[in-house]
Amino acid sequence: MEITRIFDLLPYYKKHFPPGEVVLGGKENGKWYTYSIDQYQELSDLVSFGLLSIGIGKGDAVATVTNNRPEWNLLDIGIMQIGAVHVPVYPTVSDADFQYILEHGEVKAIFLTGEELFRKLDRLQTVGRLAERAYSLGQVNGRKSLQDLLELGRQAPQHGQLKQIKDSLSTSDLVTLIYTSGTTGNPKGVMLTHANLISNFKGVSHIPQLPPGAKCLSFLPLSHVYERMINYTYQYLGYRIYYVENMATITENAREIQPEIMCAVPRFLEKVFEKIVTTGRKLPGIKKGIFFRALHLAERYALDRANGWFYHCKLSLADRLVFRKWRAALGSKLRIIVSGGAALQPRLARIFRAAGFEVLEGYGLTETSPVIAVSTREKGGFSFGCVGPVLKDVQVRIADDGEVLCKGPNVMSGYYKDPALTAEAIDPEGWFHTGDLGRIEPNGHLRLIGRKKEMFKTSFGKYIAPQVIESRMKESSFIDNIMVVGENQKYPGALIVPNFDHLRSWCHIKKIPFTTDQEMVKESVIINRIAREINQLNNALGKSEQIRKFEILGREWTIQDGELTPSLKLRRKLIMEKYREQIESLFS
Repeated sequence: MEITRIFDLLPYYKKHFPPGEVVLGGKENGKWYTYSIDQYQELSDLVSFGLLSIGIGKGDAVATVTNNRPEWNLLDIGIMQIGAVHVPVYPTVSDADFQYILEHGEVKAIFLTGEELFRKLDRLQTVGRLAERAYSLGQVNGRKSLQDLLELGRQAPQHGQLKQIKDSLSTSDLVTLIYTSGTTGNPKGVMLTHANLISNFKGVSHIPQLPPGAKCLSFLPLSHVYERMINYTYQYLGYRIYYVENMATITENAREIQPEIMCAVPRFLEKVFEKIVTTGRKLPGIKKGIFFRALHLAERYALDRANGWFYHCKLSLADRLVFRKWRAALGSKLRIIVSGGAALQPRLARIFRAAGFEVLEGYGLTETSPVIAVSTREKGGFSFGCVGPVLKDVQVRIADDGEVLCKGPNVMSGYYKDPALTAEAIDPEGWFHTGDLGRIEPNGHLRLIGRKKEMFKTSFGKYIAPQVIESRMKESSFIDNIMVVGENQKYPGALIVPNFDHLRSWCHIKKIPFTTDQEMVKESVIINRIAREINQLNNALGKSEQIRKFEILGREWTIQDGELTPSLKLRRKLIMEKYREQIESLFS
């Protein structure tokens, strides 16, 4: 059957499974629970009936504020089937952004997880008009629940009306408003249609090459378009989807489910690698030596067996002694990891590939539904340091100033209630201006250089792309996060968040006493050790790009404290304001 609206996925998904087959799973309070393909269809329809019963109709905005869980799909399909607009919101959104989204998006009903989110809603001025249409996922004392809405649907099934509404909906209809977190100002409401998202999940569907019934693990937020589009891809391909209990249980849940594919951001891969290396450092004697020889071997990994037969003999031995244990830590069957949201260190990509994980890097934005380019599993479909070939039916052009421009069926219909901003982003010829700088390599792969707005010029007139330097510096086990600064200065400087787990372990081995992280980073031996790391990594950079001075911070940057966006990007303006004194000291 042809899929012209996203909810057409459901009957298509059903064709892959016999009645009663489990397709969605989640974990709560330490226990797994599942939904069959039949329950998925039945409960989605009940959501539609329930929403119609409380007066929600075509064009009305319905918000979901929840962690990843199977019920997200029931709500998503149920909302779409009646022509309403799904507005997914990240659970840790600030009160100010939450208020803005609910008001700007004119949200008429809302679904939330947990008492804490209801308290957040209660603090907002918008609560008055949403109080009667606020539902909890799970039981929260004194609150209406999803089960109450489903019961309304059971009492008043409206099959005829639902069919009539579905038949009236077009592939060009607005299906979702996704508010980008942004690094400054109010969030922007990106308008995506059925056609936008369908073009994207069909466009990437050739990549996994796994049989129907394959297991997927989901932990990136479904409130973001990246995981959401992949979620549709899994259903299009007939895969079973399992949602982790929380971010802290990803590896545990992976061992339980044994997925074959999952999506990640580079930050997750960096954290996994840091834990592996920390474990390796604790090994005794010869085992430690074998571990680090295997690691150094992996750092030299090349595609298409370019290192020759002897290298691969050694790699095969390293696999038996070391790398198979890495795979066991993530469930043994995991082979495909799609990485997006930020640049992936080429060194890390080499190491994970050598260890038996196919890490496929991709690139896109919320405004492009999201994928513009992505690596594939075919020969020539992947190259280190690139984000892969451009999707079929998507066009990319590099502007005179190096900006990546995109045109295709994946490009949004515009920013909600903001035609001026839309006209600024999409030119009269239909090209969306991504704000990213890049180039097309001879093999047709897209290579990104950095964000156009984040580049700065030194007082010597040299342009600096901070993301390139930051990615290089994070190759050090001592550096967890970094922000490069230096506009109109003689040289680049950096604020550095050390890898505190690694630093504590290093201090313990070196018998360096400390009491708190804040005191630890002030120790001259620590400062000198990180300076050695910086100096070594500077060798791979141009002279004008090299870090001359740095400040080591005594605490991590987090989403909760505002330094990171929900997709773990740096909020540069906020960080510069918060650490103004430290930045000034770098250039004084």
